[in-house]
Amino acid sequence: MDRTTTTGNHAEPLEFRDFAAARGRHLVRTAYLLTGGDAHLAEDLAQEALGKLYGSWRRVSRMANPAGYARTVLVNTFISHRRRRSSGEHVTDTFAESAAPVADPALRLTLLHALGELPQQDRAVLVLRYWEDLGVEETAAVLRLSPTAVRSRASRALSRLRDRLGSEYAELARI
Repeated sequence: MDRTTTTGNHAEPLEFRDFAAARGRHLVRTAYLLTGGDAHLAEDLAQEALGKLYGSWRRVSRMANPAGYARTVLVNTFISHRRRRSSGEHVTDTFAESAAPVADPALRLTLLHALGELPQQDRAVLVLRYWEDLGVEETAAVLRLSPTAVRSRASRALSRLRDRLGSEYAELARI
C-alpha cells in the first residue's frame, strides 16, 4: 500500500500522536515513581506502554477513559518487566536532571530512595493511590487485586515507608 496517500489511514496515527503528546510525560512521571527513581527505565516503560497502546489504538480510542487504560498498561508493563529480570540494565544512584525546581532535593531523593526499597506491588499501590490519586476500587482494578488487598498493602507500605524514613521525615509519610 502506498503510504503517501491521503486516505483515512492518517487520521488514526495523528489521533494517537495527539494522545501520546498529551499523556506521554504523565506516563513517564508515573513510571519514574514506580521504578523508584530510575529515569531511563521509566522512559523505556512509558515507551513500551505507548507502543502497546498504538497496536490496539482503534479499540483503545473508543474507550471511555483511554488515559486510565494507558495507566493500567503502564503498571502491567512495569510489573512484567520486574518479573522478567531479563534486562541487563542496573539501577544507579544518579537521577536525571529535572527542569522543574525542587524545593528540597535531599528530601526528594530520600523519598524516592525509600519508595524504591519497597516491594514492587506495594510501590505500585502507593503510586496509584497517592500520586495518581486513584480510589481504592480504581487501584484494585488496575492491579487486579481486591479492594481489601489494596487497603492492606497501602497500610503496610506506608508503615514500611515511615520506618525507612525514620523520625526526621516521619511526618511527611503521614497520609
